[in-house]
Amino acid sequence: MKKFGFLVMSLVLCSSLFGVDEFKAILKGHAILPAYSLIGVPNDAPELLRSNGKFARKVRDERFGVIEGDSNGRPTGVFYPFPGQPVQGHSGIVNLGDSRFAILTDNGLGNKANSKDIALFYNIYKIDFKNGKFDREKTVFLKDPNKKVPFLIVNESTNERYLTGGDFDPESIQFVGDFVYIGDEFGPYILKADKNGNIVEIFETLVDGKIVKSPDNPTLKLPDSPSDDMPKFEVTRSKGFEGMAVSPDGKKLYPLLEGALFDHKSGKKENVNGKSYLRILEFDTSKDEFTGKSWKFVLEDNSHAIGDFNMIDDKYGLIIERDNTEGTKDKACKHGKDTKFCFADAANFKRVYKVKLSDNGLAEKIAYIDLMNINDPDNISKKPLVDGKFVFPFFTIEDVDIVDENHIVVGNDNNFPKSSSREPNKADDNELILLEVGKFLKAK
Repeated sequence: MKKFGFLVMSLVLCSSLFGVDEFKAILKGHAILPAYSLIGVPNDAPELLRSNGKFARKVRDERFGVIEGDSNGRPTGVFYPFPGQPVQGHSGIVNLGDSRFAILTDNGLGNKANSKDIALFYNIYKIDFKNGKFDREKTVFLKDPNKKVPFLIVNESTNERYLTGGDFDPESIQFVGDFVYIGDEFGPYILKADKNGNIVEIFETLVDGKIVKSPDNPTLKLPDSPSDDMPKFEVTRSKGFEGMAVSPDGKKLYPLLEGALFDHKSGKKENVNGKSYLRILEFDTSKDEFTGKSWKFVLEDNSHAIGDFNMIDDKYGLIIERDNTEGTKDKACKHGKDTKFCFADAANFKRVYKVKLSDNGLAEKIAYIDLMNINDPDNISKKPLVDGKFVFPFFTIEDVDIVDENHIVVGNDNNFPKSSSREPNKADDNELILLEVGKFLKAK
């Protein structure tokens, strides 16, 4: 029976990796939120959060505009710290209907140490795809006034206890009833909040009945002596929950890790036939607990990562898989050119997969669209085409959701002020594209 199961899994893996068809995508809308978009924090927020980027260097620096953003060695032309909070890092999206979307921002500059003055929040936007505009209707800041976070936070001694990028790295968001669930990379944790952003509960991550942690988990403790054993963890830094889908009835969440778990017994990351796989876990929202069930999403290449995950129906979903490249090929570096002013490694692998959560424990790849090969017959693009195609050449593409039976939305995380993927030396805007992909969504 075990041999039969292994054979079935191997056949399915071969099918998912090599027999997946590409479907065409047509650009039907293109909205842009300018990179340099700042907002203020509420009046009851601490002074710490009224500016942003003071801890980008090893030594605190409160002077505005003294550090230039850098994208893979290329200056982006944007200087910080900022006099406010950038509306940046779009790391998760939920379609609310009627052209309204909830979009989550991430922890800011990338790690706990440099993001302690960065507020955590999500925005509700009305997107005008016809005119290409973001209309921000509401901002909800995350905070912990009732002390539900079980460890020390940056704003511990304040009344409202606004959460920061030094506490969590939020990457995915879902609405279930009166609550908001957020996937975090640092713990990794699932955060549960009310609609006002107040934390209700924090859930540790269980995989096969055991708690798994990243090196940023605050419960890990270094040994007293360098000769002692280091604490063990299973989740690579910045590879916690990146995507988190929800079932149509809201009863189940499907948080997806960005990186393969490390197996201490084998001394390797989880893989099948050398191909790394990522865990999609199942979380019961009626009980607020992990069910123990999971699926394996196999990467096309072990260096790849995922960007977002949302369900189409109760069995099929959308997952972004991407490599670590950025930039358009028309601006790629020619031999001998200074790589500070061109793309040394232009964007290559940027896809949205349709997957099936199968009974055999696999997230089977059914079909894909190539975000570097989008048709624009109606001249909708607000950015230059490349070889007649609309391309989405961003390092991190972290937003995808279904709009209707024929359309999806896709958005980038602009890592402001650190990513420049359309122009070698210009910070990226936040972009949201509407794609017509009816045949892709119907693929089986």
